Amino acid sequence: MRLGRFFHSMIDPSPPSPINLDVAEHFREAADLLEAQNASSFRVRAYRQGASTLSQLRHSVEDLYRQHGREALEDLPNIGASLTNAIVEMLETGGRWRFLERLEGTVTPESVFQQVAGVGPELAERIHAQLDIDTLEALEQAAHDGRLAEVKGFGERRLQTVQESLEAKLRRRRDGDAQVPVSELLDVDREYRRKAARDGLRRIAPRRFNPEGEAWLPILHTERDGRHYTALYSNTARAHELDKTDDWVVLYLEATDQAQWTVVTETSGPLEGKRVVRGREAECRRYYER
Repeated sequence: MRLGRFFHSMIDPSPPSPINLDVAEHFREAADLLEAQNASSFRVRAYRQGASTLSQLRHSVEDLYRQHGREALEDLPNIGASLTNAIVEMLETGGRWRFLERLEGTVTPESVFQQVAGVGPELAERIHAQLDIDTLEALEQAAHDGRLAEVKGFGERRLQTVQESLEAKLRRRRDGDAQVPVSELLDVDREYRRKAARDGLRRIAPRRFNPEGEAWLPILHTERDGRHYTALYSNTARAHELDKTDDWVVLYLEATDQAQWTVVTETSGPLEGKRVVRGREAECRRYYER
């Protein structure tokens, strides 16, 4: 089915679906923030064009997705795979979009955990408060070592649902991870730290650990071989505890499941003093031995 061919038959002077307007507004907000943060004009234009398409569409994107799947969204003019990922995420999470939260500096562990099937807002808050964890990888570990089962609200069925959802989500992320060379990740890390050091990046005010609302966190948008990256210093509780908020760099790849990596300065062993991608130390060692 090629719905894009019939786009003009799907618009009329009547008001578009409210959900279309909500998604379009999110796209416009992302475009404005990307532009302010010196992202490429191509990315800015892509979100604005997508917003324009949805603002004219009389068919609800939710109905299109539920009835015809992702292909129906990808076939719309100016949408494509990347914006479809964003639309699907908003439909599946009640309007949350991690990419926009990241641009705004409002990403929280609770919003991260709500990506997982079976975890709603209240349960996400209890997980973070009781287990003091921040990432999906840490949630996966807690799901398998028994800690998650101790959180109120977790029965056997919900725990199994969460484990299966995490396994599928992190498998896709790791499969994508392996396709990106560490040389590219280290190069993005170098660009970020160089520009941040000379105050050459826009700064955002993260919501967490920032009671004064100070815009202290530099943010970089950059590209490598058609891949779009966002880089920021880590703003996790652990980074603050160890005073690593100007060392640990988190890289996000704008793609399905929003792959991410953390790059740190190694403090011991053969790579001491060198920048290393966590979880890919062996590849980093080979990179430095070349």
